[in-house]
Amino acid sequence: MAKGLYHYIKQAWKKPDAATLRERMVEWRESDAIVEVDKPLRLDRARALGYKDKKGFFVARVRLKRGGHKRTRPNKGRRSKRLHIRKNLKMSYQWIAEQRAANKYGNLEVLNSYQIGKDGVHYFFEVILVDPNMPEIKNDKTLNWIGNKANVGRVFRGLTSAGKKSRGLSTKSRELKVRPSIRAQGRRGK
Repeated sequence: MAKGLYHYIKQAWKKPDAATLRERMVEWRESDAIVEVDKPLRLDRARALGYKDKKGFFVARVRLKRGGHKRTRPNKGRRSKRLHIRKNLKMSYQWIAEQRAANKYGNLEVLNSYQIGKDGVHYFFEVILVDPNMPEIKNDKTLNWIGNKANVGRVFRGLTSAGKKSRGLSTKSRELKVRPSIRAQGRRGK
């Protein structure tokens, strides 16, 4: 059976050319932390996550520092109960990248995101953003749901794929944990 273009792009990203990717990351490090790009770098991944090459779609590249999910110890007065240094941030880097992109582009909604690279210091993600007020989006039957009032600020409420995964709502975590809990089922009255 003949393979399509997206199949070969996907295969190429499984083992990317190290030299080319390294050169790109050097450029990305020197640019701003959040940059709007013309086209997605991983077209196969972007298309799989809902990207379309039409008005109303935007792609932003986000650079994040790696490490530091552990809380820093307060150095001023606190009672011992509030010192909390053992707890780590439960948000994934991808979810943080989505939120930063959403903060920068306030009129857009985050559709999804994917990783494009990492080095010793940074993670790099591409975030797909959609303008829900564009007529092209409003008339698209597969995408007009993003304009509903219920989807405003969806990334901040953990409704994107990365957010759901961090909240423990992915299919893998559902197998490990029963949601809602047995006690919550009892309160609902079944």
